[in-house]
Amino acid sequence: MRAKFNQSFKIQAVEKALSRSSGTTMSDVANSLQVSLSSLNKWVVQSREQAFEPKAEVELMSQSKEKRPQDWSLEERLQIILECHGLDDNEASSICREQGLHLHHLTQWKKDFTSSKVVQSPAEKAELKALKNENKSLKREVNRKDKALAETAALLVLQKKVNAIWGRDEDSLQ
Repeated sequence: MRAKFNQSFKIQAVEKALSRSSGTTMSDVANSLQVSLSSLNKWVVQSREQAFEPKAEVELMSQSKEKRPQDWSLEERLQIILECHGLDDNEASSICREQGLHLHHLTQWKKDFTSSKVVQSPAEKAELKALKNENKSLKREVNRKDKALAETAALLVLQKKVNAIWGRDEDSLQ
């Protein structure tokens, strides 16, 4: 069965192939994208000749409306990871292509979810800082009240001992 790649996937594949590091071969890039080397080479040649299909300009315009991988919310990222979980690489790649993603995006997102580093917005960071400060002040207040309670309990125990040794005050009997 022949895989059908959309124009945006081809453009991203060519960009990845042309921006590869010096130690990476075209074959490595093709394998990571799970496309044949001949297809990738053909797309690179077409891009150099600017001979992509006539609808390429229309798709390039609509591509700006498509979501880039960095525009995906955490919920959407988790959803696509769960959708591709347990699938082999070919099936996962086809789902990714439909969404305008690459398999390496899913791999990176999985690492991000499993790492302890959580990306937070500035508003979330400010809220977290305010909650930490509030928690700290409440702990100080509880600590102060515990000390006061302990002091009061000690005074009551001493008062009982004084009364037991010397008896009740004469003033308190009246």
